[in-house]
Parts: sequence; C-alpha cells; structure tokens
Amino acid sequence: MTLADVLMVIILVGLVLYVVLGGADFGAPVWQVLAGRGPHAEEIREHAHEAMAPVWEANHVWLIFVITVMWTAFPVALGSIASTLCVPLFLAGVGIIARGAAYALRAGTTSSAQVKAIDMVSGISSVLTPFALGAALGGIASGRVPVGNARGDLMTSWLNPTSITIGVIAVISCAYLAAVFLAADAVRRDEPALAAEFRRRALIAGAVAGLVAAAGLVVLRSDARGLFDELVGGDGLVGLIVSALAGIVTVIALLRGRSELARYGSAVAVAGVVGGWALAQAPVILPGLTVDQAAAPHDTLVATLVAIIAGAAILFPSLGLLFRLVLGGRLGDGADEPAAPGAWQLLEASAAGLRGRAAVACAVVGFGFLTVADAGWAHVIGVVALLSAICLGFLAAVPALLPE
Repeated sequence: MTLADVLMVIILVGLVLYVVLGGADFGAPVWQVLAGRGPHAEEIREHAHEAMAPVWEANHVWLIFVITVMWTAFPVALGSIASTLCVPLFLAGVGIIARGAAYALRAGTTSSAQVKAIDMVSGISSVLTPFALGAALGGIASGRVPVGNARGDLMTSWLNPTSITIGVIAVISCAYLAAVFLAADAVRRDEPALAAEFRRRALIAGAVAGLVAAAGLVVLRSDARGLFDELVGGDGLVGLIVSALAGIVTVIALLRGRSELARYGSAVAVAGVVGGWALAQAPVILPGLTVDQAAAPHDTLVATLVAIIAGAAILFPSLGLLFRLVLGGRLGDGADEPAAPGAWQLLEASAAGLRGRAAVACAVVGFGFLTVADAGWAHVIGVVALLSAICLGFLAAVPALLPE
C-alpha cells in the first residue's frame, strides 16, 4: 500500500462518515414532511427537528474534509470531477444551503403556516442534495467522467440510468438512516410511542431501499457492466455481503426493540455499499487514471497526511464530546456537583500519566515512520501510531470525559 492509497482510504472513511451522519441529517426532514395528520404527527415533526438540531452542522464537516483532502492529494481527479459534474454539485450546494437556512429560520417562526412552509423547503432540499450527490457518484462509478477540464458531457454525465438509480438509493438510504437514528433517540427520551412510529418507518424504508438496491444491480448490468461484474464477482462483493448482513441485523434489532444496535447496524449497512463500490472500482479513480497516477508529489502527500493527523487531534475529541453529550442527553446541562474521589477516580488519576507517556511514544514512532521511511507499510504504521497518540493524549488530558 502506497502513501497515495493511505490517503485514498482516509478520503473514503470521511465519505462514509458523511454518508452516514450527513445522510441521517438529510433524511430527518423527509419524515417531517411525511408525518401526515395522525395522532403523533406533530410529535414526529418536532422530534425529527430537535434530535438533529445539535449535530446537523457538525455532520457536514466530513464533506469539507473529503473535498479538501481530495483537492490537495489528487488535484487532477478532483478538477475533472468538479468540472464535468458541476451541475449536480451546484444543486447539492444549493440544497445544503437551503437545509441550513431552514434550520435557522424555523426557530423564528410564529405560525403553523410558516413552520409548514419551512419544513417543506427543508424536505425538498433534503431530497435534492442526496439525489444530486448520488447522481454525481453514479457518473464517476459508470465511467462517464473523463480526465480533463469539463471533458465529459455536463448533463448525461449525471443524468443516466446508473446515476439516477444511485441518486434514488441515496435519498431512500437517508430516510432509512434517519428513521433508525430517530427511533433510538426516542427510546433515549423515554417516548415509546414515538420510538414505535420511527421503527415502523425504518422497517418500511429499509425494505424499499433493499428492493431498489436489488433493482439497481439490474440497471448496472446493462449500463455499467464492468462495475457490475466487480460488485457481484470481484472485490466489491465483500462490501455487498457486509451490507446485506448488517441490514439483516438491523431489521432483527428493530423488531426486538434494540434501537441502539439498529443504529450501528444501519450505519454499517450503508457503509458497506460505499466500501463495495470503492473495492469494485479500485485502483481506478477515473477512466485511465489510477490512484497512484492521480496523486500529488510525495512531499505534498506527506504534508497532507501530517495536516490530517494534526487536525484530527482537535476534530475527533470535539466531535466525540459533542455526540457523547447529545446521545447521553446531557447537552446544555450544568456541571455536576463535585463528588468525593473513589477507587475508580484514583485509578484514573494514576493511569493518566501512563497514557500521556504512551501518547508521546506513539507520536515519536508515528512521525518517524512517516518522515523517514518511504515504504507503504511504514506509512500505515505511522498513521496508526499517530492516531493512537491522539486518542491516548486526549484520554490523558481529559479524564473527565471517560464513561463512569
């Protein structure tokens, strides 16, 4: 594995995080619009809005991360993609802006008519953005984005059978993820009736997503045969199997009321699809352009990797704290009264120094393997060591965030 491969894997991890977390964010307004007029309609709309409000903006950091790293490490590939697929990417940007504006404006509404209008705008944008991004990925996956500045057709590159199918799958997957996540949040808030409503919606959306995905394979067979062959008979099959198994686990968890397990299962199911596509297309990014060919100079790749790790030292602890507070239902709570130290607190205090020394050691090892060695395996060790240094350093510096 080369350094370029390492960075591409990091990009794919960021893409998976955006698809899962950002996807759940985009799916929530769909259920606001489809809440209907039943006995729990108003509760569904308010829960879909309030549950995502603390994290919706943080979820989009992954899209910025993917674009920035891709731009720096694989500029030719990103330039080709952005120029040929400028129309769907522009539509996705409009949808993201409208989605954020709807969140901000909803807090200032004074009538039900205003809430309904804003929810409709939010719902439309939450369908437009996933579809546009999915259609863009479909253009890349089906080989309709050639290397060069706007070398591909500005319309057929994303308006084709594969792109439309993937766009539809993206929209349904967002609704599916949102329903699963919102069911888990309703359980955490001790609202069983609301949790049952979202579990039912999750099961319906999951079944529809599975049927559309199966139909999508038929579309791929006729429109993108090379990708189809790799998905069903090549390396991409691993991702599809993981996705199918995770989907089954999610269904069982939803039927048994294991909402937290269903949350993780749905995330793995969607991530498996992205991973399957990446494995099926590797090592090609665009037709005639492999990962190594598209990579920036070695020094640029090293600097990019160091910058990613340095940024991760701030980003991951911050997002971890945010999600821990949100999922724990403690966001906005005041500080607890200090308690007398017990055996666990004394053990944690003594362990903090050991974690700090281990973090320094991992940092030294990581920078050594990244800057001195040129082999791909050495870079992998360096990345793992530096990420370990970040985790250990965070645990040593902020022991209060450890679970009780």
